[in-house]
Amino acid sequence: MHEYTSKGRVWGLTCPGLPEEVSRARRWTRDILRDSPLAEDAELIVSELSANAVLHTASGRRAPGDPGGHGSFHLAVAVLARSVALSVTDAGTTDSAPTIGRPSDESAHGRGLGIVNALAHRVEIRHGEHGRTVTAELFTGPTVGGHPW
Repeated sequence: MHEYTSKGRVWGLTCPGLPEEVSRARRWTRDILRDSPLAEDAELIVSELSANAVLHTASGRRAPGDPGGHGSFHLAVAVLARSVALSVTDAGTTDSAPTIGRPSDESAHGRGLGIVNALAHRVEIRHGEHGRTVTAELFTGPTVGGHPW
């Protein structure tokens, strides 16, 4: 591969932290991956990660000093020959951190990251100054040492 070219493609989308934006993120992902065998799993992962950003972080809360506004979350989809990486970056919060939980049968919440972890080949959570990024990777072919190459 030439050092200035890549066979991979990356798309990015920034959404207001509103519940209706979760379906927009899902549709956008489905459109990008319409010919991929990973499209359905990717769509579900993006739905879960986007919903978590809106429901559990500052992305879904009103911005300080702006009674009509909300935060936002950013979605990135990277498509390579044998893998897809889906990343959602939220505005963060100080009162919780994303974890894969084991909710009770009666609990209405707490299953999203468990679903993501079950579908993805690898999940990584990064904490930064301005929020968190959860990345889920899906591989289309055999993997060697956790990598699709």
